[in-house]
Amino acid sequence: MTLIDDAAGPDPTDALSSVPAAGSRRGTPPVGRLKFCYGPMDCGKSTLALQIDHNHARQGRRGLVLVRHDRSGAPQISSRIGLTRQAVEVGEDTDVRDLVRQEWARGQHVDYIVVDEAQFLSPGQVDQLAELADEVEIDVYCFGIATDFRSRLFPGAARLFELADELQPVQVEVLCWCGLPGRFNARVVDGEVVREGDTVVVADTEQSVVETSASARFEAEFATVRYQVLCRRHFRSGDLGRLPLITVSYG
Repeated sequence: MTLIDDAAGPDPTDALSSVPAAGSRRGTPPVGRLKFCYGPMDCGKSTLALQIDHNHARQGRRGLVLVRHDRSGAPQISSRIGLTRQAVEVGEDTDVRDLVRQEWARGQHVDYIVVDEAQFLSPGQVDQLAELADEVEIDVYCFGIATDFRSRLFPGAARLFELADELQPVQVEVLCWCGLPGRFNARVVDGEVVREGDTVVVADTEQSVVETSASARFEAEFATVRYQVLCRRHFRSGDLGRLPLITVSYG
C-alpha cells in the first residue's frame, strides 16, 4: 500500500472529482434564484404560488406578491380551489425593480418575489427579475402558462425559458376530454375553437368572461369566450368532445 505524504502537495486525483473541496466556494457571493413553474390552465399554478408564499412567510421571510391579469380581474392571486391573496398588479410599463425600491423606502426588506400569470410579463420585466435575483439576491418564483391559444410561446414565458435558473413543469396532470394529457389552451368562442385574435384575452375555463382588450370586450358582448385544455391531436383538429347526436327511430 502506498501512503500519500501531505507534505508532497495536493492529491492529483482531486482534479478528477466533481465535488468541490470543502470551503472552496466560500468566496463566492450568494445569489438569488429565478424559477419558472409552468403548465396549462387548471394544473394548479396559482395554488402552488400561494403555497410557496405561505411556506416562506412561515419562516419569517418577507415577500412581494405580484400578478399580471388575474382571471378575476382584481389585483390578487386567485386559485380555482377558492384560495386568494392580495397582490400588486404589474402594469405594462411597471419596472419591478421600482416595486422593490418602494418597499425599501418604507423600511421593508424583500427576501423573495412571487409572480403569478408571469407569461403576461414583457421580456424586459423578466430581465428586471433576473437582475433582482443576481444583484440583490432575491429569490424569484414565477408561475404561468408557456404557450398561448395558438400554441406559440408567450414573450414573457419565452424569456423565462431563456433566463431562469430552474424550469419546472407543474406536476398536477390536466386531462383532455379524451383522457390523454392536456397541454394546449384552446380559446373557445361560441363553442368553436378560434385561432386568430388578440394574444391577451383573459378568461376562465368556465363560461364566465373576463376580458382585457378593447376588441375582446366588444366581441364578448355577442359571444361567450372560454378556454379548454386539449391534447395536441384534438387541439389541432379543434375537437372539443361534443356529445354525439343520437337519432331515435319510431315505427
